[in-house]
Amino acid sequence: MIETLKLYYILAKPGIIYGNSLSMFAGFFLASRGDIHLGLLLAVAAGTALVIGSGCVFNNYLDREIDKKMERTKKRGLVSGKIPVPYALAYGTALGAFGFLILALYTNALAVAAGVVGIVFYVIIYGVAKRRTHWATVIGSIPGATPPVAGYVAVTGTFDEAALLLFLILVIWQMPHFYAISIFRLKDYKAAGLPVLAAVRGIETTKMRILAYVAAFTLIAPLLTVFDYTGYVYAVVVASLGIAWFWKGFKDFQTADSTAWARKMFGFSLIVLLGWAFITSVDVWLP
Repeated sequence: MIETLKLYYILAKPGIIYGNSLSMFAGFFLASRGDIHLGLLLAVAAGTALVIGSGCVFNNYLDREIDKKMERTKKRGLVSGKIPVPYALAYGTALGAFGFLILALYTNALAVAAGVVGIVFYVIIYGVAKRRTHWATVIGSIPGATPPVAGYVAVTGTFDEAALLLFLILVIWQMPHFYAISIFRLKDYKAAGLPVLAAVRGIETTKMRILAYVAAFTLIAPLLTVFDYTGYVYAVVVASLGIAWFWKGFKDFQTADSTAWARKMFGFSLIVLLGWAFITSVDVWLP
């Protein structure tokens, strides 16, 4: 029983849920400005997490043939047959239905819309694009940038400059994060026949794109302060994180071990996300 529950838990890709929930909380706390409505927070958190989980289940369903060819995914429940396809589809449908019901009943139309954009882009548009073009990574960054927007608009009820900046910050952060994965998981992606940038344009080009996007993050993230949505401490912290991230990649750019380089850039991207989410959430109490 426990093993079965674990398979269903993994089917919803909890790592993706937790990472996206982190950015959702950042958007929510930024919009709340210290006046936190606990009921609304729980509703948008639960609704968003369930919708993300639903999208991940359907993504696993669509990718089950691809997952058979990759070392890290070939033991997933749908691939091994331990989770029957009808059960997985029912599970994904239930997660999405409950998620959207919570968002519709307890948040607002904009938060629901963010969920719709996220699941449509992730399951359908990205699901098709990843098999055909290396630009799928850009497309896939769109659903990954909707959770902070959902958290923000659930509070404000408006899509303003801050909501747009939150979206852009997360889109740009994801690009080096996922390009790094495409380098150190390149063997898997080639085995599955997926045209990731590292396979199509080469590792060196991918590394250059990573640094370019890190530089863009360093410039874009502080704009929340420029437009007076955050204080100066926020700007200093996120700029410092971006500079450290860029320097980490730049100083070892010519290394012969690009796989190790990519793993380090990936690891530091998680530190950047944690730091950004924390400083965004507590900004109201800082200068």
